[in-house]
Amino acid sequence: QVQLVESGGGLVQAGGSLRLSCAASGSIASINALNWYRQAPGKQRELVAGITSGESINYADSVKGRFTISRDNAKNTVSLQMNSLKPEDTAVHYCNAHIRRPGDYIFYAYWGQGTQVTVSS
Repeated sequence: QVQLVESGGGLVQAGGSLRLSCAASGSIASINALNWYRQAPGKQRELVAGITSGESINYADSVKGRFTISRDNAKNTVSLQMNSLKPEDTAVHYCNAHIRRPGDYIFYAYWGQGTQVTVSS
């Protein structure tokens, strides 16, 4: 079993900051890509930021220069530092990890339960 647990969401005023964290636990042999997605009411889930095992990083255009993704391979965690938050950043944010379990030959995608980020104007 593999579990992803997110933390750090909450309510913040526009211009403020939040830091999201996600910890992967369970039967894990290796982790490839770690991503943050978000889904606002009535909208499709979208990729916010991603980081590969080789530390290659990509961001959605809407968050470039404001958000920073990082990972700690020793702790199997990924974080998202969100600065200069805007009301349009309001959404449920989900952690996504591509994980290979011991004995498996391929990576499977796992999702966290989501954490709410609300930015007031």
